[in-house]
Amino acid sequence: LAGNIRDFCYQTNVGDLDFQCARDYGLVWRMGGPLGRDVLLVADPKALQHIFHKSGYLYAKSIESDVITGVFTGHSILTATGRIVHSSRHRAVMNPAFSAPQLRSFLPKFRNSAAKLCRLWKEQVLKENPEGTVIAVNKWLARTTLDVLGETAFHFEFGALDDSKNEVSEACDNMWADSMLHPSVAVILFRESWLWLPRTLLEAVRYIPTRENSRFRKVWLAIENVASVLVDNAMVEAKAVETEKGKKDVMSVLVRANMSENPSLQLSKYEMVSEMSALTFAGHETTANTLTWLLWELSKQPRYQVQLREEIKRKREEIAQKNCSAAADFSVEDLESIPLLQALLKEVLRFHPIVYHVVRYATKDDIIPLSKPITTTAGEVIHEIPIAKGQMIQPSFCAYNRIKSIWGEDADVFNPMRFIDGQVEHAIKVGIFSNLMSFSAGVRGCIGWRFSLIEMQAILVGLVENFEFSLPPTPTEILRMPIRVMSPMVKGRLDEGVMMPLTVRAVGA
Repeated sequence: LAGNIRDFCYQTNVGDLDFQCARDYGLVWRMGGPLGRDVLLVADPKALQHIFHKSGYLYAKSIESDVITGVFTGHSILTATGRIVHSSRHRAVMNPAFSAPQLRSFLPKFRNSAAKLCRLWKEQVLKENPEGTVIAVNKWLARTTLDVLGETAFHFEFGALDDSKNEVSEACDNMWADSMLHPSVAVILFRESWLWLPRTLLEAVRYIPTRENSRFRKVWLAIENVASVLVDNAMVEAKAVETEKGKKDVMSVLVRANMSENPSLQLSKYEMVSEMSALTFAGHETTANTLTWLLWELSKQPRYQVQLREEIKRKREEIAQKNCSAAADFSVEDLESIPLLQALLKEVLRFHPIVYHVVRYATKDDIIPLSKPITTTAGEVIHEIPIAKGQMIQPSFCAYNRIKSIWGEDADVFNPMRFIDGQVEHAIKVGIFSNLMSFSAGVRGCIGWRFSLIEMQAILVGLVENFEFSLPPTPTEILRMPIRVMSPMVKGRLDEGVMMPLTVRAVGA
């Protein structure tokens, strides 16, 4: 009843099934969905370009995605697909908070949080064993990025790095593992039934006490409690003084939208809280997850750590000479000019795409072009695929990211040098950051990807300057678990949730 599409939820490692299907059937293949519905899996670059860039909004987010995301982000930019609210209105409101000048102004706070993390590791974690301690780096990175988001977006200190037991960090911890790991057939069929529910009833689905809903509601309520107080305080302050008019941080733009007399820009208090919840989720979890995978790869290939540390040192010397001060810190332009830093970020986003699948459905009949012909079950060779209204499409970013004709013959290997040596073929433009689809797919849904990119650079530089990372002395097998976002878990210890244990040692210790 659940179809073989359910197999994706039970892969030992994200991508195993995608890679095998792409080898066997080509870059587009069909699988059976729940109740006999066909689902089209797509990794072909020309088809992806058409779906995400050339067809406008013909391919909408799935109802399942909207309902699930809406449980913990309300009516936000992540769920604004036209069925509930207008996504263009939310993007118009939020865009000023993510302009290039505004993002550059966040860098000192990113660097300060990275410095705080380094100090805590040295003073607390490594104090008793400076030669190396096994640390669950993903937990610390999630706390760091949550604090960063609170300070930069909401002028609020979550205090996660200080280990204060605030309800938001506790609620977000292991949310995906607790809710989405290995869904039952009943759950899959229940989600399928949403296709036939009236839109008015979809709002009520979130209150049904399933495992997923209960866990997501915990996150929503925790963030709502904090966000509501912050919004109320910000509104009172904005009405009392005129200081908010020129500010472009997230809280200020949300306040102005709430007070706007223009209906096309006005947001209700509920929508303001929803946007804060969406940013809290998307702005710290995925960033921490990506950095976690990168530290794992650096632990397996320490030569890249050494090379990156040397490049950072040279850049520091260049900055000090240029500014006549050893205390001068990195600018965004400085970070972007460190070749291996950029290559490592691109490669981890390619090799470990946090968003490995999304689901779209065709809102009208269409024809999807292909970069390479495929052979149908009837033996016909076709160069395009006719799509009927309502057809479910599941782009496979993990399969696209392993196409050898694009990424090179070593596409199945983590090799950041491909972005330095010019090995990547970009004949068909599908991604906004070095052709990486997992970034492109999120642009219309969440405009904060540039925020995350600068944040990752700032934190990674701080960590590599101060610490050496290696695999733990006790062998552990890390699995790429499919829990809506690709997350690391230790084989045989799935009950511990998302976990990445690495040995951390201070440089020079």
